[in-house]
Amino acid sequence: MSSDLVSLGIEGLGLNLSPANILDLELFLQEMSRWNRVHNLTAIEGEANSVRLHLIDSITVLPVMRQFLGLQNPKIADLGSGGGLPAIPIAILQPEWRLTLIEAIRKKTAFLQHVRGKLGLKNIEVLSERVEAVAKSQPGQFDAVISRAFTNLAHFLELSLPLLKPDGLIFAMKARRANEELQDVCMDDWRLVADEPLQIPNLVVERRLLVLSPVRKLPL
Repeated sequence: MSSDLVSLGIEGLGLNLSPANILDLELFLQEMSRWNRVHNLTAIEGEANSVRLHLIDSITVLPVMRQFLGLQNPKIADLGSGGGLPAIPIAILQPEWRLTLIEAIRKKTAFLQHVRGKLGLKNIEVLSERVEAVAKSQPGQFDAVISRAFTNLAHFLELSLPLLKPDGLIFAMKARRANEELQDVCMDDWRLVADEPLQIPNLVVERRLLVLSPVRKLPL
């Protein structure tokens, strides 16, 4: 894969990536492609689709996340990390952020651990556990929770709430069904902070990033 191919889409995001960033992102995709042939980490194959739908889709969220995460070293949980999306690209570009990748399927956590070592990503932790178990062992420990194609929005919020600090944020990467999924969320419990369209360069596909925060309930 050439850096020109990656830059073709990334330049349109205005993230000012360094040559080292580009090389690490390329290496991540190469390792995903290599492991995917044996372990079926993702259903999307082919270089162009991998660049656009995996890597670029994952990092389009960064400008919005930077806007809302004012902390210098926020702690972020990625639920159902799978092949490391969006957490690995985010970790590459935000080395000061601390990301916990939660994935219950061991062949996928083996890949995540491999990539962590291959890229020297000291800012990530990989947990081979169910989300519910992590919520019990680390309740209220995260400034933010993110997910890409993990589950429907209402279930994602239910799983995320025990992990969040009181002022924590949810970042839900969604596509066309976002409006339908929002209808199933009890907005007495959640506040929609932002609903941002995400543009993937050179690809006509609808993507949105929903930012939500839990409504604080006053004691009776």
